Amino acid sequence: MTTLKQLAALVDAEVVGDESINIQRLAPIDGASCGDITFISNPKYLPCLATTQASAVLVDRPLDRQDIAYLVCKNPYLAFAKILTHLNVKKPEPLGVMHGAFVDPSATLGDRVTIHPGVTISAGCVIGDDTVIYPNVVLYPQVKIGCDCLLHAATIVREGCVLGDRVIVQPNAVIGSDGFGFAPDGEAYYKIPQIGIVVIEDDVEIGSGCCLDRAAMGVTRIGKGCKLDNMVQVAHNVTVGPHTVLASQSGIAGSAKVGRHCTFGGQSAVAGHIEVGDNLTVGGRGGITGSIKGDQVVSGLPAIPHREWLKASMTFNRLPEMRKQIATLQRQLETLQSKVEKD
Repeated sequence: MTTLKQLAALVDAEVVGDESINIQRLAPIDGASCGDITFISNPKYLPCLATTQASAVLVDRPLDRQDIAYLVCKNPYLAFAKILTHLNVKKPEPLGVMHGAFVDPSATLGDRVTIHPGVTISAGCVIGDDTVIYPNVVLYPQVKIGCDCLLHAATIVREGCVLGDRVIVQPNAVIGSDGFGFAPDGEAYYKIPQIGIVVIEDDVEIGSGCCLDRAAMGVTRIGKGCKLDNMVQVAHNVTVGPHTVLASQSGIAGSAKVGRHCTFGGQSAVAGHIEVGDNLTVGGRGGITGSIKGDQVVSGLPAIPHREWLKASMTFNRLPEMRKQIATLQRQLETLQSKVEKD
């Protein structure tokens, strides 16, 4: 239980109303009860304010209802995330190396680590303080994991790869699998050894089922603060700049360089060996086929400015009719031309 005053200090907010109210949980506005705090970050939920039973509401400005307290801040959605974390996410007590885990004698483990049953930690691995590794994770030789990381069940990190501090990897992700590199040999293909590594910088989250390929030579790099949704593919020698977000089923082909603070919608793609500028937003299923400047929003395949794509997409369903109209106009033009020639 936390007072509204304490929550205000946590999220740098102002209390309008009784700051001594005790808050037990954060709840949806239509399901909240006495002792709960709720939030409004979208105007469409404003009508729910009249009937909510919550004791307090997280908003960007005080609202009309007078019998309720308000926690007022500039970014209610961010404050919601911080309060939800404060009230519900508790760090588990460290359990050490549990029975059924294998840790090579040459591995180095930091303080307060938890290694669950079924984990394999190979020779030369280094695990930082306060890191938790869940069942059936496999770390190949010489892997380095930073401090305060969470590696969820069945994650695989292959040889030599490096994870920074506070990295979260969701179940069944694969970090450091071989890049897709083959040299043509007539009708056959000769495998190119993938001898590089993957480096994941601090505060990155990797979703379930993601595959991040090791570099052919050098490094595949995921920059600080990046967030990868489930089933994202990052190919060999890719560089993803800091604080970039990739939604589910996105893919980045080999040796592409993506700038900082970019946003990729679901099933979007980047071709190989190109550069993507900073602060680019790509709509769902958008495809970047050539190097592109940042600070814009694009959609479609090949991607074009979003406003242009919207205009074009409105024309798609009219194309069959327009095709008939053009054919009719073409026949009329041919008739007129023949008459002109006879005259």
